[in-house]
Amino acid sequence: MKKIEKQRQFVDRHLNLFRCPTCQEPFAQLTGNSIVCGQGHQIDFNKHGYLHFLKGAADTEYGRKMFLARRKLLDAGLFRPIIQQVAELLPPHPLKILDVGTGEGTPLAQLAALRSQQGDCLVGFDISKAGVTLATQLALNAFFCVADLRQLPFNDRTFDAIVELFSPSDYAEFNRVLAPGGTLIKVIPNADYLTELRQLLYDQADQHARYDNSRVMDLFAQHYPDCQVHRVRYRFDLPAGMQASLVEMTPLHWGRGAKQLTDAELTGLRTVTVDVSLLIAKKS
Repeated sequence: MKKIEKQRQFVDRHLNLFRCPTCQEPFAQLTGNSIVCGQGHQIDFNKHGYLHFLKGAADTEYGRKMFLARRKLLDAGLFRPIIQQVAELLPPHPLKILDVGTGEGTPLAQLAALRSQQGDCLVGFDISKAGVTLATQLALNAFFCVADLRQLPFNDRTFDAIVELFSPSDYAEFNRVLAPGGTLIKVIPNADYLTELRQLLYDQADQHARYDNSRVMDLFAQHYPDCQVHRVRYRFDLPAGMQASLVEMTPLHWGRGAKQLTDAELTGLRTVTVDVSLLIAKKS
C-alpha cells in the first residue's frame, strides 16, 4: 500500500482527532487527498503521505542529516531504557497517544513495539519536514504530520496520553487536547546527560559546559503540582564508528564555544552517560 493511501485510511478512521488550524473548526470530511473543515478550509496530503498543518515555512535547524544520525543511534539502543520506562508508566489498555516533537519517529516506533498488544492509536508531529518525511518511511501503523506545538491541529480532549522527549512544551495546548484523566510524560535531560561529549566540546569555564534543568522542572511543577519524577540513568557503549553520529544528532555542538573534535577525540569516546528525568502528570 502506498504511504499516502495508508495515511488517508488512518485519517478516515480518526477524522474526529483533527481540527482546522485556520478556524479551529473540526475537519468534517476526507475528500480525495484532502481533508476539509466545516468552513471549507482544505489541507492536502503531500507526496510523502503526511499533512502539513503549518501556515508558513517552519523555522528549524533540525535537518535530515541530524535525524539520520539520531535514528542510527536510537536503533542501536541509545534511548531504549527511557522508552521502556515510558511504556511501563502508561496505562495497560488501548490509548490515543500523541508524540510531541516526534522527529524521525524512532521513539514512537519503539514505544509501539513495547505496547504492540494494546492496539493504540498513534500520532506523531514535528515542526521539521525532514523529520516527519523520515518518520513516514517507518513500517509503523501511525500517523505523522508537520505541526506547531503552540497551535495543535487536534480537537479538545482527544488524546489519552502525551509523550514528549527533549522537546519544548506548551502546557495550555497539552491540557486542551488531553482527555480528563489523561497522562503527560515529559522527558528532560539531567546535568550528566551525555556529559562525556559535553566535556569534549567545551572548556570548563564555558557556560555550555554545564546544564541545569531546574527551571524546566519548576515550571512543570507549577502547572502540575501533583506531578511525579522518575530518574533514568545508565551508561551506553557506543558502537564502533557511531561517535560522529552522536555529535551530529544532538544540538550540544551548536554552542558558540564548541570545539571541532579530532578523529582521536572521537575515537576515544566509547561510552556515554544517559541521565534523564521523566516528569509525569495526570490531567484532572
